Amino acid sequence: MSRTKHGRQWIRRHLSDPFVKQANREGYRSRAAYKLIEIDDRDRLLRAGATVLDLGSAPGGWSQVCAERVRPGGHVIAVDVLAMAPVPGVSFVQGDMLAAETLDRVRALLPGGVSDLVISDMAPNLTGIRAADDARAEALVEIAVEIAVHLLKPPGGLLVKVFHGASFDRGLKELRSHFGAVVVRKPAASRSSSSETYLLARGLLKR
Repeated sequence: MSRTKHGRQWIRRHLSDPFVKQANREGYRSRAAYKLIEIDDRDRLLRAGATVLDLGSAPGGWSQVCAERVRPGGHVIAVDVLAMAPVPGVSFVQGDMLAAETLDRVRALLPGGVSDLVISDMAPNLTGIRAADDARAEALVEIAVEIAVHLLKPPGGLLVKVFHGASFDRGLKELRSHFGAVVVRKPAASRSSSSETYLLARGLLKR
């Protein structure tokens, strides 16, 4: 299939997507907002007064949901290497979370330097080469886990995107070594054709 034809098909599918239409009606920046909404409705992750760290936050759909659901008294700190337009109720840090400067800026915004919940909808830039794409996806999960372990306040939680493949079992094993309970979630807004799913880890074990 030519790149042009593939692009036209993606545009048609995107414009006809019910979650895209709903996001446009309700003012969310991306259809991904409904993934977090469904998971939170089921698992009650977000609560008034909570502090949430949103990794890979751009364009801001998850940050919007968090800001709505941690009111009153909550804090949402979003971080991404990409720029993100301001979201009411959200503090944004642009930078690489692996950089000490970015980490210091994030810590300064977290009340007490810790968070109740870390969420990550980060996805790698795909190459089409299975082994390379698996490695990139696994690296993002490792980053989210590492940040969560150091910045969560026990018994905190982590919600992270993963992709079925060689990295899935390793990611699951890694999370189980740090958290008391880990479950798999596949929200309706996550396309059935996509290998993405989410791991929800709760009960950070004492270090």
